[in-house]
Amino acid sequence: MLKIGSHVSFSEKGLLRAANEAVTYGSSTFMIYTGAPQNTRRKPIESLYINEGKQVMLEAGIGEIVVHAPYIVNLGSYKDDTYRLAVDFLQEEIRRTNQIGVRNIVLHPGAFTEKDAEYGIARIAEGLTEVLEGTKETDVNIALETMAGKGTEIGRTFEELAAIIDKVPGNDRLTICMDTCHIHDAGYDVVNDFDGVLRKFDDIIGLERLAVVHVNDSKNPQGAAKDRHAPVGSGWIGFEAISRVVGHESLKDKPFVLETPWIGKTEATERPMYEAEIALLRGDAEERFGGEFLTDVERLHHFFEKEDIQPRLFVLNTWELLKSDAKAKKADPREPLERLYDMVIENRMFTGDYSEEAINQRLTAMLAGKDYLAKL
Repeated sequence: MLKIGSHVSFSEKGLLRAANEAVTYGSSTFMIYTGAPQNTRRKPIESLYINEGKQVMLEAGIGEIVVHAPYIVNLGSYKDDTYRLAVDFLQEEIRRTNQIGVRNIVLHPGAFTEKDAEYGIARIAEGLTEVLEGTKETDVNIALETMAGKGTEIGRTFEELAAIIDKVPGNDRLTICMDTCHIHDAGYDVVNDFDGVLRKFDDIIGLERLAVVHVNDSKNPQGAAKDRHAPVGSGWIGFEAISRVVGHESLKDKPFVLETPWIGKTEATERPMYEAEIALLRGDAEERFGGEFLTDVERLHHFFEKEDIQPRLFVLNTWELLKSDAKAKKADPREPLERLYDMVIENRMFTGDYSEEAINQRLTAMLAGKDYLAKL
């Protein structure tokens, strides 16, 4: 069975809250932060409803899940206090991950800031060596995440990740989390040659180390080094390419985790597209949403054809406009999905009592393309 889910909240009732949220999206896996990703404040493990959450997971058929380390951990820092915080806190997070019963904790490798990449790689390897040594009582793996190349972050290439791994003695517990947006933004051709990307990964790191896949579209063209996620189908990677990643034979046993942005006209109406994205990528949208859902998607295709708008091209042109024309962006900062949504509302496409979320789910399905509908 395809393991696919999303990042979910771990607030309030911990694993119970996370599992219940994942179920609402139709997930078969999910990812959590054990506390806020921006700080090191953590609740006692006893207050995280672990047993209750595992019962919900069992009933929903959810097995393997993933933990993500907080962003503030920077093993690449030359500053002793920052580095020490990273090492000590990461060890605590690994022990918590072990207590929750999770095998892989995803980690942004770190940034070299005012030094250089060679320093950053050596410093991260030094930190990982200490962290692994200090958590030998667990079997938790550290899944180093592929990065987009923003700023001074390490992990921009498979070679950088391999260099880190090679410098860590006893590196059996180092795995990799591959992020589709990040590798696309780093310059790898996810769209036209994902087979070649995987071959290169296998040659340099080894596919046996690939443990988790983050599924995100990108707001930027290949090689932009920006790291800005987009909902599936509404970015430069596109639904077809992401669908090939999720359905790739070499990745069939991996957990796929969506970290796509929530969308909505206002903060109060922003909602994730996780439920629709999961159903579309798993191929059970009709079962999940009903036949009327696909009929509505067909109507959207017909409407935009009549308006002489190619949705995929419209999305890419809008991203390019927002990136390259500051004056145009100031006059109209709306992102592609919001613009499509406004056209639907202005033309009163749906007479039913559809929420903003429901319309955006249908737009997300439309961006999967007419070929997707033809396969159903």
